[in-house]
Amino acid sequence: MKNRFRLYRRKKGGMFYAHDSETGKQESLGTKDRAEATTLLNARNESFRAPQLNLHIAKAYLAGTDSGVSTRTWQDAFNAVIESKDGSTKDRWVRAAKESAFDLIRSHVILETQAEQLFACLKAGTVSTNVHLRKLHNFCLAMNWLPWPIIPKRLWPAVKFQPKRAITLAEHQRIIEREKNPERQNFYELCWHLGGSQTDVANLNAGDIDWPNRTIAYTRQKTGSLAMIHFGYELEAILRRLPVVGPLFPYLHTVRCGDRATEFKQRCEGLGIKGVSLHSYRYAWAERAKLCGYPERFAQEALGHNSKAVHRAYARKAQVKLPSLESYEKQAAADQIIPLPSINAERERIARLGQSVG
Repeated sequence: MKNRFRLYRRKKGGMFYAHDSETGKQESLGTKDRAEATTLLNARNESFRAPQLNLHIAKAYLAGTDSGVSTRTWQDAFNAVIESKDGSTKDRWVRAAKESAFDLIRSHVILETQAEQLFACLKAGTVSTNVHLRKLHNFCLAMNWLPWPIIPKRLWPAVKFQPKRAITLAEHQRIIEREKNPERQNFYELCWHLGGSQTDVANLNAGDIDWPNRTIAYTRQKTGSLAMIHFGYELEAILRRLPVVGPLFPYLHTVRCGDRATEFKQRCEGLGIKGVSLHSYRYAWAERAKLCGYPERFAQEALGHNSKAVHRAYARKAQVKLPSLESYEKQAAADQIIPLPSINAERERIARLGQSVG
């Protein structure tokens, strides 16, 4: 193995120097004695040779079970991840792999990569870089392409997303007034009334509407859970404007979600509205439900959430004004509030139904 440092002596002064063959830098060894200078030089070469030697030994062992260990790069890892995905997830990975921040490690051999190189990549990138590099690193570990983590789990920089907020009624009305395309206008209106994700709303079908029971039910693409919502007269008026068979939005359901998001962003920028996206309609619905005292279990069913924690996260910014117990009692006495049945009463009702069936 070639030594990284070589010894030379300057004529003027007779001092010995170490020349780094990789960087071209020269550093004084602080001695004019050849024997002492040789000892210092050998120690410096050994300090750099040992890590490389250990790496070569590790490669030799790993090559017995994985022939690509010495040539596999991070781009190869990206290609493997992309190949294992499909649909929108695959599209996200394809876009992530093209990020310029990954150029810092793209051609590096995975096994030879140092933590400093990954940190430099993270520093040069965005939140998306952090998310995808972390997943890529874990993928390599799972595939045994890395014998140990390059960055320990607890030392990865925290993923910090931009703050999200709900769209306000005033902002929504401005967007509707400005929008000239009837299909997009109806789409934004349905997002406001349903609180659904943009993909779920865009893919709604006329068959999802139960007119006799005045409900809309659909399966969420993200979670597979059922979302069901009862509609009032305002939403009914919008639904009456939509096709009676097939997709409710014939054009928008064929558009990529990224393109729908871009179109909405352009409309917001034209109106000077900042900090919102199509997903802000979902936050708005949850916050509206919490503000008016809509029962949480009803809101969960309407939004298609599987846990209370998810819904509370959506509505965490809603400022609720609690009525006094006195006023609430008076409303209940006037039959203006319909009390929900207690858990015990519900259990007794179910038990009676079981006995009658038996």
